Amino acid sequence: MTDLLRPDDLKKIAEDIDMAKAKKAMEHMKREEEEKAALKDIFMSREIHPEAKTRINAAIRRAAEQGNRQVLVIEFPASFCNDQGRRINNLEADWPASLEGFAKKAYDYFQQELKPLGFKLTAEILDYPGGMPGRVGLYLSWDR
Repeated sequence: MTDLLRPDDLKKIAEDIDMAKAKKAMEHMKREEEEKAALKDIFMSREIHPEAKTRINAAIRRAAEQGNRQVLVIEFPASFCNDQGRRINNLEADWPASLEGFAKKAYDYFQQELKPLGFKLTAEILDYPGGMPGRVGLYLSWDR
C-alpha cells in the first residue's frame, strides 16, 4: 500500500527544487564573473597591433569617403576605468587619467602618433545600464 505524501514531504520536495535552481544560478553567475575577469585581463594586457597605422588609415579613409569626420576606434566597459567612467561621464578635462590597460596604451599611441598630425580624441559614455555608465567609446576625429 502507498502512503500519501505529507505536507512536510511536499515542503522538502519544493526546497530541494529551489536549492537546485539556486545552485545552478550561482554556477552561472560564477562562470559569467570568470569570463568577465578573463576579458578584463586580456584588455589590460593587450598591446597596440603592429599594423595599427595601416588599420587606422583604412578606417579614417573609409569614414572620410562616407562624409564622416570621426570614427569609433575603441569600445570597452566603463568598469575598466579606474573611476568606473566617472570623469568621462562628467566631461572632466583629466579623463585620460582614468584610462587603464589597452585604453591607456591606445591613448598614449594617439598622443605620440596622431595628435601631432592634427587628430583629436574624445571619450563618451555610450550607454547607461541601470543608470550607471556602461560602455565607453573613444572617437578619433579630424577637421575637414
